[in-house]
Amino acid sequence: MHHLARIMFLASILALVPALTTAAPAPDPLPSALPLPVPKEESAITHHTARIGGREISYTATAGTVLLKNDKDEATASVFYVAYTAEGLGATAARPVTFAYNGGPGGSSALIHLGAFGPRTVVTSNGETTPPPPYTVVDNEDSLLDKSDLVFIDAVGTGFSKIVGRGTAKDFYGVDGDGKAFAQFIRRYITTNDRWNSPKYLAGESYGTTRSVVLSKMLQDDGITLNGITLISTVLGFPTLIAQSGNDLPYWLYLPSEAAVAAYHHKLPTEPGNLPAFLQTVRAFASGQYLHALALGAALSSADRDAIAQQLHADTGLPVDYIVRSHLRIPPERFEKELLGSDDKTVGRYDGRFSTFDVDPVGDSADTDPSSDAVFGAFTAAFNQYVRDELHFKSDAKYEFLSFDVNSQWDWKRGDHTRPSALDVAGDLRDAMTANPYLRVFSANGIYDLATPFFATEYSLTHLGIAPELQSHITYGYYPAGHMIYINPAAHAALKHDLAAFYR
Repeated sequence: MHHLARIMFLASILALVPALTTAAPAPDPLPSALPLPVPKEESAITHHTARIGGREISYTATAGTVLLKNDKDEATASVFYVAYTAEGLGATAARPVTFAYNGGPGGSSALIHLGAFGPRTVVTSNGETTPPPPYTVVDNEDSLLDKSDLVFIDAVGTGFSKIVGRGTAKDFYGVDGDGKAFAQFIRRYITTNDRWNSPKYLAGESYGTTRSVVLSKMLQDDGITLNGITLISTVLGFPTLIAQSGNDLPYWLYLPSEAAVAAYHHKLPTEPGNLPAFLQTVRAFASGQYLHALALGAALSSADRDAIAQQLHADTGLPVDYIVRSHLRIPPERFEKELLGSDDKTVGRYDGRFSTFDVDPVGDSADTDPSSDAVFGAFTAAFNQYVRDELHFKSDAKYEFLSFDVNSQWDWKRGDHTRPSALDVAGDLRDAMTANPYLRVFSANGIYDLATPFFATEYSLTHLGIAPELQSHITYGYYPAGHMIYINPAAHAALKHDLAAFYR
């Protein structure tokens, strides 16, 4: 169960969760109790200038809260958001507006906000641990604000967003309840701010991509047509990530990412001269000979088993005998543990470029994630300072960067699917793209991401079941980074370049 939890919790998103229940959420205490206090909606409006895309851009920032309500017009949640509107770049109503968030579930929007797309960003170390404070917040040259106005939203139970009034955990801590909450917020925002006729985009990271796909159908069904969706470090079909008895998908879909990480750490018996070309050969082997061998199961001959093990060794650097004893099936958490095991080190799940000394060198999986440990402290501290000092949103409440409470109560049920290992929302994207044949999707992938590997993303997006003419509406970007693509400055710049073309 510990390994299942590690697969689910975002970076974006994003930390390792000790346990993740697969049952329905626990009942709310005292269901007949009086409603929770309902705060007033509030906002802090400030004006700024930042250097973005090589020029100075003036913008208005609004940090505030919006109340969500049930069908009886009773308040159920207070949602915190930060909106940025560029000035002097044309009529506001005609500019694109992008709604952005992280995932978890249980992650606030701080990472995608202060890391990827907001006008300001925190400086972190690339590929190694960021030193302790003080941290520096600077203009984000690769912000999206020169291409689109931005609205960063914290899911209920994260950031400053919270349940109020007649709201309960079961209203928000689940796949569909979460989607409905975001849909209500978006409808309220575009109505209040006269953005109904603006081109509309969604940008989610990790579980935020799951949310975006669920939202795409909900909004479409509610008369809100989207122009585009940016999927960053994608998970649509959870069976592609969760290795368990009877499901061989993750073993071959993870292989190209594991090969990239092994190459990065110089653990391959033969160094690849051209990494993209090498990864293409790994893709071919994974979806060909390796997949066939896995499908044969016990019918695989010992000679063929040994040949597959030799190729897996060439692609991952792991010892042949270890691969054979693992029946050719190495869960991703064991790869993270074993790649640098001879040095008593483990590599990062969110970003395989990171490594650290292992707490328990003889354990079967890592006890920590060096890639999240390396940067989350910087984002937490920097955002708390930024939102209060620069955006002037004054609150003594704790900003929930990551909520284990939300994650542990999450309801994964959709129809007959009651477990995260069964969840697949790809059908929602199929329906949205079919109903709106102009909808475009951009998939951004870090090649060193061992949380949401790029080959699994390709598998999900090429198995939507959409018309062939619509398949070309999905485009891809690949970057020398992990789950949080933007913490590598070169990858961040390349992502911005690709998104500028996507918005055009």
